[in-house]
Formats: sequence, C-alpha cells, structure tokens
Amino acid sequence: MALEPEIARLVKEFIDAGRPSSRLQSIEERRAGYIASAVLAGETEWRVSTEDLELEGLTLRVVSPLNADGPLPTVIYFHGGCFVSGGFATHDNQLRQLAFYSGCRVIAVQYRLAPEHPYPAAHDDAERAANLIWQHAELTGVIRQRITLAGDSAGAHIALITALRLKASSDWLPAQLILIYPMLDATAQSPSYEVNGDDYIITRDTLLSGYEAYFQGLDPGHAEASPLFRQDFAGLPPVHIVTAEFDPLRDEGEALFSRLTEQGVSGTCQRYPGVIHGFFQLGGISQSARDVMQCIARQISRREE
Repeated sequence: MALEPEIARLVKEFIDAGRPSSRLQSIEERRAGYIASAVLAGETEWRVSTEDLELEGLTLRVVSPLNADGPLPTVIYFHGGCFVSGGFATHDNQLRQLAFYSGCRVIAVQYRLAPEHPYPAAHDDAERAANLIWQHAELTGVIRQRITLAGDSAGAHIALITALRLKASSDWLPAQLILIYPMLDATAQSPSYEVNGDDYIITRDTLLSGYEAYFQGLDPGHAEASPLFRQDFAGLPPVHIVTAEFDPLRDEGEALFSRLTEQGVSGTCQRYPGVIHGFFQLGGISQSARDVMQCIARQISRREE
C-alpha cells in the first residue's frame, strides 16, 4: 500500500535532503529535533487537566479528564525516543488525547536518558515508578486492578520489561500492556530492517544508535536488550501490539505477538498500512494516527478488572 499523502511528503523531504543520519547529530540536536516535531501532533487537547508530581525523586505527569473525581482506571505511559530523547514535551498531546478519549487517568514517567544514563537506568526508573504509583494509589488516583502499562518505541520496550520484572517479583501485575511499534531486537535481524531501514525518517541508524547509546557494550542479545527472544512470557496479562507498514520494527512487533501466543499469553496485533515508525505522534497529518488513538482509548477504557 502507498504511504498516506502527508507522510509521503515528509518522507520525500527526508530523501531529498540526502537521508540525514542520526549518527551525525549530537544528542542535543536529536532531542531538539524531536521536540520540534511535536507540532505534527495537531491542535492541543485542552479538555483535560495536567499536574506534575514528584514522587520519591521521580517526576510524573498526571493527565486526567476534566472534573475527574476519585480513583480512575490508569495508563502508566513510557515515552519513545530511542532511549536518548523524548519526554513530556514530545508526548504532551498524545497524553492529553489518551486521557480525554479514554476517560482514564494517564501518568507519564520521565525516565533517565542515555548516553548520560546508560542501562539499566531507564528500566530501573520505569519499574520503580510503576511500583510507586501502585503503592501510592490513593495519592495518584489509581484503581490498582485497572492499570495499563503502555508506551511507544523505546517506551514500549520499557513497558514490556517492566511487566516482566513485575511478574518476576510476584508483587502485582498490570491489567494489560499496550505496545506501540516496540523496539524488541537490538540485533536488528528482521527483514523489515532491510526493507524499511533507509528511507522512512526513523531509520536503521536512528534505532541502532539509540540502542548503542543506552546499552553501551552490553551483548545485544541480552534478555533486557532484546526481549523478543525471551522464553518467560507466560503469565503476562493480555498484550496489544501496534505495528506500522513502513517501519523497520514492523516484523519484530509481529514476531512478538506470535511468541506471546506460543507461550500462552492472549492479545492482539494490528498493522496500520501506509504509515511509518512514529506515526502515533502524527495526529495532525495522519488519519491512521487519529484512528489508532481512538482504538487504544477504547481498549483502555473497556478493560475490566
């Protein structure tokens, strides 16, 4: 299928510019570029309230439907950015839209970024944040039995690892996981890395340089670098995966669905045609981005205890 028209325009501009490599940018340039791209998310959703909360040294952004009273079903959200960029500024509108359309509370985690903070800093921050949100449910306004862990790209990777760590500790589990084009294989073995790795803005170089900056010398096959190959998925809650047709990560997201199914985990996997990695943040120009937001919001709001 062809790219959506506005996404095709962005891709053409990228190719015409000589396919600039993320490896040639400084970390500061990558972070600034990501923030600048947030304009593509469309008009800001104002029908929510937002509050930044510091909890034992971790910074959280709590986004709630207007006039929300009492505990709500909650999404703990981990942002993307290839482990080196991203945060509240890059994901502001997605967090707002998710809270508005789902009627649920959304709590975003500002985890530490590489290269300043290599593995396992982001994973540790995410696990700690999830546990603190659960432990302080009254303060954070959370219904403990209706917590979703969600994220996009590196954030989806972090959501999956967090759930696996929680399962191993046997303290509590989320009701479900929502993984939007997750980064799962630091060895970059899948065919979609070859087919989609050069032309579609978020390239092989973008993804692998992020892995390298965060995992800094760790074996790329390590269980927390490449969770795709793990054998301990059994016992996870339902997992819902979103993939994009023109994404280098497409095949590994779909392979994860197969591996989860083989290990007895229920869930779904939906590939969106005509879009690229990162399309969840392109609601201002992409119909598929608007559609996936609505789909995820429905999935979150209907998940029962």
